[in-house]
Amino acid sequence: MMGLLHNFHFVRPIGLVLIPIAFAVWWYWQRQLDPLRGWRQQIDPDLLEALVDDRDAKRDPLRYAMVAGWIVAAIAIAGPTWKLEPNPFAEDAPPLMIVLKASESMLQSPPSPSRMERAQLKINDLAKARKGDPLGLLAYSGSAHLVLPPTQDTAVIGEMAAEISPDVMPVPGDRLDLAIAAAGGLLREQGSGGSLLVVADTADIDPSEVAKAHRSVGSPPIDFLALTEPDSAETQTLRDVAAAIGGSVESLSIEDDDIQQILSFAQRRAAAGVSGESNRWQEAGYWLTPLLALFVAVSFRRKKSSQPKE
Repeated sequence: MMGLLHNFHFVRPIGLVLIPIAFAVWWYWQRQLDPLRGWRQQIDPDLLEALVDDRDAKRDPLRYAMVAGWIVAAIAIAGPTWKLEPNPFAEDAPPLMIVLKASESMLQSPPSPSRMERAQLKINDLAKARKGDPLGLLAYSGSAHLVLPPTQDTAVIGEMAAEISPDVMPVPGDRLDLAIAAAGGLLREQGSGGSLLVVADTADIDPSEVAKAHRSVGSPPIDFLALTEPDSAETQTLRDVAAAIGGSVESLSIEDDDIQQILSFAQRRAAAGVSGESNRWQEAGYWLTPLLALFVAVSFRRKKSSQPKE
């Protein structure tokens, strides 16, 4: 109860200015409708009161129904509120963008089969594990290319990943910075949070360049799946990049331990920014509509005739 009173306010407090205006209009209206307005300037007020019986006019509910309706309407327009609207993304899983490296080094082994084939198998497993939750795919080498934006049809992500190879990439190289900028920029445009997963064997790039690209898109949560041995020099390059941008590195596993770690990361880090309440206040002025309708109904009440029946 105390929290409700503490949060109570008006979304448009300027609307409360209509209340004194309503009183002023009501007062002027009452003066204009007063049938004795001219006599009051000519006859003593006490004598006029004794000569005229205006008890019915004083009891007329129309006088008060009109001004009460105006006040209620002004309060409704001002937008009373005491709680935030629920976040529309709170019940939806935030998207996960897979950033898949597709350079010549991905055709090497170990592991066996090739690193690219192992990456494709893991992406397919991840697509099955995230069935119904938004998943996207971007491929990169010397350039970055969006394959599919986040979609709830995760099965198609596994199918598209199986078709990616260094042969389809127009520029050779390792521009992880461009890939993170493109994937992070897509998540920012959608405005629903989300995280990145880089699937790669190595990072042949200056970590500072990757950090710069990461900051340029709002520093989204990022995880790495290393396709080489945990103690290899290639995996260490991924750890260096991850350290520069506040990411983490998951090691490839035969079972689905790596997949579970990725799912946990995506849910824990990416959902933090969209769960709970939004920053919009939920208006409650519409609850005053029935009361306003009652006052309007009273204002249409048929007046009784004061003339005697013949």
